[in-house]
Amino acid sequence: MGFDTSGLAGKVVLITGASRGIGLEAARAFARAGAKLGIAARSLSALEPLATELGALPMACDVADYAAVEAAVAQMQTQFGRLDVLINNAGIIEPIAPLAQLDTAEFSRAIDVNLKGVLHGLRAALPVMQAQGAGTIITVGSGAAHNPLEGWGAYCSSKAGAWMLTRVADIEARGRGVRVMSLSPGTVATDMQRTIKESGVNAVSQLDWGAHIPPEWPAQALVWMCTPASDAHVGREVSLRDEGLRRQLGLVA
Repeated sequence: MGFDTSGLAGKVVLITGASRGIGLEAARAFARAGAKLGIAARSLSALEPLATELGALPMACDVADYAAVEAAVAQMQTQFGRLDVLINNAGIIEPIAPLAQLDTAEFSRAIDVNLKGVLHGLRAALPVMQAQGAGTIITVGSGAAHNPLEGWGAYCSSKAGAWMLTRVADIEARGRGVRVMSLSPGTVATDMQRTIKESGVNAVSQLDWGAHIPPEWPAQALVWMCTPASDAHVGREVSLRDEGLRRQLGLVA
């Protein structure tokens, strides 16, 4: 990595949605930086290979369930004595459908995961970090929070809400030592992009696979965002579409 990660050695990091994609690569990146890791996903069995690889603490956790998120944070405290970083990464793209046709129950599930999942992470982690007087919470956001896209009513609105929650958390917690910000990674070569491509809906589904960045890039950005080098971005959204930032992080196409 093209920046100093020494300050992350021994830090306690919890990552949601860690069984694949950005979450999985973020876990590997934080492990390389020497962090103590908790990895969470709905399926415990899906986490076990990564837990073995990294020596991480695996936890079954559906972020839509506040009790499960609260329990995961409590388990981190029991295991490691504190919580230094929370990566609110878990998210879903479905349902992809016009508003006039979408299943409202599926819409509610997207809100439960993408919006309330972020709320649940904030609600569980903020008291712990505020009591410590230090911590970092990062929402993995999306350009869809700012740009309406056909068929993505659930995703766009849930991500927009998550961005606003992140901003509120920043103004409430910054004075108490907690750094809160968002990462907008752009389009990333993950299973989510395969689902998008298969839908054939809107311009994103028509992108060539080579246009997507590898998940290792946002993973590296998340590590950087937990270092003092990113302090100027606290309360803001970091975008990996920014070529200058990519160069700063040593990310090249």
